[in-house]
Amino acid sequence: MRHKIFLLLTGLAFFSLAAIFVFMPRSTFSTLEKRELATFPEFTWERLFDGSFTADVSTWFSDSEPYRDTFMEAHMNFKDMLAMHRGGEDAVAFHADAAGGADVVPGLDGEDAASMPDVALDDGTARIASKGIIVAGSGPDVRAMMVYGGSGSGKSSYAATANHLKKTFGSGVNVYCMIIPTSIEYYCPNKVKDRTRSQLATIKNIHSQLDPGVREVDVHTTLGIHAEEPIFLRTDHHWAPLGAYYAARKLAQVAGVHVPDLKEFDRKVVHGFVGTMYGYSKDINVKKAPEDFVYYTPRQAGYSTTYIIYNVDKDFRVTGKSAPHQGTYFKTFKDGSGAAYCTFMGTDMATVKVDTHVQNGRRVLIIKDSFGNAIPGYLFGSFEQVHVIDFRYFIGNLQAYVRDNKITDVVMAFNIFNAYSGSAAAKIEQMLRGVSASAPAKEAPEATHDPQPAKKEPAPQPASPTETPVEISAPQEQSQEEI
Repeated sequence: MRHKIFLLLTGLAFFSLAAIFVFMPRSTFSTLEKRELATFPEFTWERLFDGSFTADVSTWFSDSEPYRDTFMEAHMNFKDMLAMHRGGEDAVAFHADAAGGADVVPGLDGEDAASMPDVALDDGTARIASKGIIVAGSGPDVRAMMVYGGSGSGKSSYAATANHLKKTFGSGVNVYCMIIPTSIEYYCPNKVKDRTRSQLATIKNIHSQLDPGVREVDVHTTLGIHAEEPIFLRTDHHWAPLGAYYAARKLAQVAGVHVPDLKEFDRKVVHGFVGTMYGYSKDINVKKAPEDFVYYTPRQAGYSTTYIIYNVDKDFRVTGKSAPHQGTYFKTFKDGSGAAYCTFMGTDMATVKVDTHVQNGRRVLIIKDSFGNAIPGYLFGSFEQVHVIDFRYFIGNLQAYVRDNKITDVVMAFNIFNAYSGSAAAKIEQMLRGVSASAPAKEAPEATHDPQPAKKEPAPQPASPTETPVEISAPQEQSQEEI
């Protein structure tokens, strides 16, 4: 009798799941993964005969399953219950799908590691999650960090490009090199430091190759001084706006312009923020540890923002652009929104110019990845104009842009992954030549409203302009790009 009941319950569960997968509406967007899900492919006889149509149908069926995020969250909860936890003060627990077989490199016990403060986590626990992500701590203090695999030697294309910018623009334009570390540099538990490499070593190597005319902006030291403060987000791969503030202050000091004081800004908060690292790590503990996304807006008005928005295709190649139009620099998000980092400009796919109340003849151009989004808003009291371009989407001629806009200061502001890889430098070189890797841009009808925040944030992914972490389970001598 019991086996019949078991078979009946098993059958009911199977047919219920089958009914859900076949008859319920398909999912179109994953909040967990912050991306559009696969759509049903277009049918052609050619694609049917070569097998690509049926392959795409299979991808669509598995990618767009009903209640996708609900099932994934249930899976993560179950996986967390099965995780192995080792005791002790510096306990380390490894997820089964990521710990095995990793090559271990020497730890960071030398001068570089000793020069930065260790910030204690509540119980010292840490997990190596998927895609080379360490999840440290427990409860409300969980922090997810991307493993870094770059080296501290070799020729740097980032430094070479900074030098080329200076030679191209000459003495009339100041060029600055800013390399932004990520959170693992300051918060990695000692127990798992052999899973990542020193970002300071990479930064020192790049700085050593800069020509005397290029100004070094050492934000690694600046952020280290403030590491006890919330300068990095715990649940997102980006830094926190407070970290960007200290970097902006350092830039202003080096540039010799007004250095902003935090008292000049209004503090605003998005509560219950869970960022990109939840989807990247697939660790339920990240979701259970939401944080406050705290950002700052200039108290003094008198600035206006002009946008050119780029249209992109499914492969993130630029296909067109809007005419210049006015918009707001800071976007507003509700509590619980996972897109709060889009507060700044609302999108990466834009060229932005901010006219400020300052009249000092200084006009800064910030060439950046998504980490750089949080910097410009602190400089509206420091420069007459603040220009922002993203290396992944800008399709103009950089020399012409600097000349036509009378730029006096050019800043390369990239996170350590892009600074170490050659992709960002190569694209800046293309911009200098007026060559774009994207499709030729065509003028689109003039926009009549502010750019809307994209549904998905750009995230690091090799050979793509979007951003997802590079998959590495141990430090490697390889490029980790486009974060």
